[in-house]
Amino acid sequence: MALQRMISIAALLLASSAFARSEVAPGIHLIRGRFVPGTQPDGNTVIFAAPDGLVVVDTGRHAQHTQTLLDFAASEKTPIAAVVNSHWHLDHIGGNDLVRHAFPKVTIYASDALAAARTGFLASYHRQLEEMIASKTTTPEAAARFRTEAALIDDAAQLAPDIVIDTPGVRKIAGREFEVGLERFAVTAGDVWLFDRQGGVLASGDLVTLPAPFLDTACAPRWKESLDRIGKKNFELLIPGHGPPLTHRQFDVYRAAFSNLLQCASSDATKASCIDRWINGIAPLIRPDEQTFTRSLMDYYVDVLRRPVAETAKLCKG
Repeated sequence: MALQRMISIAALLLASSAFARSEVAPGIHLIRGRFVPGTQPDGNTVIFAAPDGLVVVDTGRHAQHTQTLLDFAASEKTPIAAVVNSHWHLDHIGGNDLVRHAFPKVTIYASDALAAARTGFLASYHRQLEEMIASKTTTPEAAARFRTEAALIDDAAQLAPDIVIDTPGVRKIAGREFEVGLERFAVTAGDVWLFDRQGGVLASGDLVTLPAPFLDTACAPRWKESLDRIGKKNFELLIPGHGPPLTHRQFDVYRAAFSNLLQCASSDATKASCIDRWINGIAPLIRPDEQTFTRSLMDYYVDVLRRPVAETAKLCKG
C-alpha cells in the first residue's frame, strides 16, 4: 500500500498500550500485531515451543513488537532457535536483525522472494520514503519514523534467510515437525505457511488477513488457489498474518468472501457494491466497530484489484 495511504488508514485505529500475547494452544503462543496511529503495521508473531528452542513465525516491524518476543523468550528461559518468515513484507521480517543480535545461533528460514523485492518494490518504497523525509510538510516526528523504515530496507541483508525454502514438504525445525507450504506468486512471489499437526495450528502469514486482504504485491487468482489448498488441511486453528485466530469454519467464511470479492471486482459492479459484498461476507469475523476501517481499506483495495492487466500480469508471472 502506498505510504501516505497506509498512514492515513492506520490513524483510524486506536493504539493499545502494549502488544497482546496469548497462548492459543499448548506450547503455542501468539503476539498480536497492531496498527499504531501514524505508522505502518506489525504482523502477527506465532511462537512454537520445540525441543531445541523456540520456533517463531514472523518477527514484526517495530522494535516494541520484537521486544515483546524477546521478553517472552527470556521469561521462558528458552532461546529462539529458528525464525520462519511467511513473506518479505517489512511488518513480518523487520525484527529479524534484533533477533539475530539477541540469539546469534538463530536460523532464519524464508522463500527467496526478498532478493527480487529489494531491487523492485522495496527500492521504490525507499525512494518514496526519501521524498517524504525531504518534504517541507513532513514533521520531525514523521521524518524520524520514515528514517527508521528506510533503515530497515537498508538493513535487508540482515533480514534475509539463512536457509531458503524452495519446495513444500515436511521439515523438522528445531526438533519439531511441521508441514511447510510454499505458495508462488500469491500474496508475494513466495509465501510460506507452517502447519503444526501436533497442535492443530496453521500459521498462514498474509494469505489470510483481517479485516481486508492486502493486495499491493499480490496475484489475486493465485492467492485464491492458495486459500483453496490451505482449506484442505485439517487444522483446528489458523493464525492469520493480521487479525485474530480463526477456526476452520471461520477460515471457510473468509475464503468464500475472498472468492466473492474477486468475482465482484472483475465484473461491472460498482466499487461500493463490492465493498458491501466483502463486509457482508466477513461480518461474522470482525466487530461492528471495525466496519469504518474496513471500508477505508477496501476503498483502496477494490481499485487495486481493478488495475490494468499489464500491471497485474507481472505479479502472476510464475
